[in-house]
Amino acid sequence: MRDRVGMGGYLRLSWVLTLLLCLAGAGPALAQANGDASVPLVLRGDESPETIKRMLDAIEASGRKVTVRIAGPGEAMSVQPPAATAPVAPANPKTAAAPKAPAQTPTATSNAASRIDEFWESFVAGLDYGNDAIPAAAALPEDWERAWSLNRNGVAGLPAGWRLLFSLTLAVGAALLFRWASRGWFARRLRPAGPEFTPRLIASSYGLVQDLLTIGIALGTLRLCGSLFLPEPDLASRVLRTVGNAAIISAAYVIIGRFLLAPDGPERRLLPLPRAQHHFRLLIVYAIFAPVVVTSAIVAEWVALDRRSVAGLFALTGIAITLFKLWWFYNARHDIKALVLRYSETPGAMLRIVATLTPWIYMAVSVVIWMMGRAAAMMSDGGRWAEAAGLTQIIIVLAPVFAIGAGALLRCRQAHHAALNPQTPQQEALARTGQAAVSGIIWAGSFYLFARLWAGFFTDMGSPEFIAFSRQAASIALLAFGGWVALVFLKAFFDAYTPKAAPTMPGDEDAVHEDHIPSRLATVLPVLRGVVLGAVVGLVGLVVLSRLGVDIGPLLAGFGILGLAISFGSQALVRDIVSGFFFMTEDAFRVGEYVDTGRLRGTVEKISLRSMQLRHQSGQIHTVPFGQIPSLTNASRDWATLKFNVRLDHSADIEKARKTIKKTGLALLEDPEYGPHFIAPLKMQGVADIADTAIVVRLKFTAKPASASMLQREALKRVYRALNEAGVPFASNAVTVRGGEERAGAAAIATVPPPTPLAPAAG
Repeated sequence: MRDRVGMGGYLRLSWVLTLLLCLAGAGPALAQANGDASVPLVLRGDESPETIKRMLDAIEASGRKVTVRIAGPGEAMSVQPPAATAPVAPANPKTAAAPKAPAQTPTATSNAASRIDEFWESFVAGLDYGNDAIPAAAALPEDWERAWSLNRNGVAGLPAGWRLLFSLTLAVGAALLFRWASRGWFARRLRPAGPEFTPRLIASSYGLVQDLLTIGIALGTLRLCGSLFLPEPDLASRVLRTVGNAAIISAAYVIIGRFLLAPDGPERRLLPLPRAQHHFRLLIVYAIFAPVVVTSAIVAEWVALDRRSVAGLFALTGIAITLFKLWWFYNARHDIKALVLRYSETPGAMLRIVATLTPWIYMAVSVVIWMMGRAAAMMSDGGRWAEAAGLTQIIIVLAPVFAIGAGALLRCRQAHHAALNPQTPQQEALARTGQAAVSGIIWAGSFYLFARLWAGFFTDMGSPEFIAFSRQAASIALLAFGGWVALVFLKAFFDAYTPKAAPTMPGDEDAVHEDHIPSRLATVLPVLRGVVLGAVVGLVGLVVLSRLGVDIGPLLAGFGILGLAISFGSQALVRDIVSGFFFMTEDAFRVGEYVDTGRLRGTVEKISLRSMQLRHQSGQIHTVPFGQIPSLTNASRDWATLKFNVRLDHSADIEKARKTIKKTGLALLEDPEYGPHFIAPLKMQGVADIADTAIVVRLKFTAKPASASMLQREALKRVYRALNEAGVPFASNAVTVRGGEERAGAAAIATVPPPTPLAPAAG
């Protein structure tokens, strides 16, 4: 049984892992590498001890060292960015702004506003500083040659560069040898056993295991070669370890892309992303480019004499990676939209809006992460927020993977169990509730981690106000989550109990749907479902408002007054609702039954709180309020007896006709297509009338109401054929006109009295 995830809709695993891995790139790592250096603190000399202590605590909280010096003539107190070995004042005067001690304890709103202003100023200063430092990046090749000449490995024998290249070659060769040796064993297991999600997940998991073992062998070989050929702790050995780590990052991108997109095996693809191979090629480009950028920045940090060269390199590579991500998301906007819409077979307006906004949201996230990387180099606690940006990217990647993937796996397992053992409505509702609860818990945990990461950016997390707000927010979130789970359970419960409606198309009014049995439950559930779900939503909303501090007493009083106003002002509405209640209580009709209200007739298709919809056999839909139904005739309840006449000729043998019709009725009972619909067989009741031109005989049978009309037509067809074959003539409307002599002869015969039973016939 095919599984559709999640927005029902199709949720196997999250597509965002492949596309959002580009968010976990070099930005925060480079920002942290650029921001963890020593921070020069320039003092005027007239600052208070409390001010200096607060500034030192704020800078040291980020994990960076502090270099303190006295300002020169005309120089203001400032926290300078890490630019070079000798402190150099930034070109932009905004960078000279240091965090000042507030005169009083700020409110949460003012604190958040000040943090945003500080972030913006740091971003502008970092952007200007990085742009001004771009020319200094031209000195990095000379710094590299100088530092490389100091290697202790390769002083005797093979040079360090050749040893590094030989180690990388051996690692790649060992990985390729393992792939070649294991290709047959894994190839048999990479073919899924079926199109369902679980077989495809198992097959893709074998491919994931093969890729992980390949990376493990390559990394182990590289570490072994490093210890053998580059034993001295110099630049060459450090570059080898860094290149190995960068290769792991690059391989992780490719492995996850192969796991989800399966470019070499579409039959096991977990991610139905349009143009999957195109996006996999772009992922490979990014998997090569991003680790190279990270490695270059780290190595530049080791060899650079002027730290501005590192800042310049970071400015160039950061904007290049961000532009690539923006172009990728823009290029994939239609594919992302199509993939999000697969969550539902009939996507609504809200899902379409989400699908349209999703790629633009990821583009905005990419820009914000780049901005944080630029600001982190100038902020006193920039290292912390650079780490927060990196963790945020991980949350964005992992939350959809675990939430949607767990839901898809549970749906697949539930479908498998349902195929083996039919489930009751309660079990089906509990299974769907469990799927929703697991996905909801993962999403809620992700939002909680996200809030914990960034709450400190806007307010003091240790303040009593924030602690009280956190507790209140947690209680509201738990209430909302519990209400949502209850709604999911009730909706699934009602959907499981509601019989599937039998579609009526033009021309199939006589079609018999054996799997559609009108029931009283099908009539009551739509109304009960709306009332119960509305009550749950209303109660949860009122409780949440109460927890938010809103006085719900006036709301309850207002709702009561509104109800009274409606009841007094809309008597027709009240009459319709009350009449409908008694109609359903008395089980007068059910969904799918054919009823006659006196003025209108048709099949009941839908029932609401105040009216019902009737589908006429010619296609019209009549909406009839319950209060306007004086009486109702149900033609679809239990059984239906049909009586119809056949006109035979006066010369017909009535007994022969009776036996022929009886045989036809028995043949209909034995027919596998028509027999199950009969309750009483077709038979002839007897002579109903003797007319001038015919003998009228009456036939009848009892059948299920839904198939009575179809059985009548089949019975007439077979009776006509059987009577013709038996030689029983039907009545004719032909008129015989006789001449004068014939009339005289007929009159003479009429004057001779017929013989009596006691008198002998004339000889």
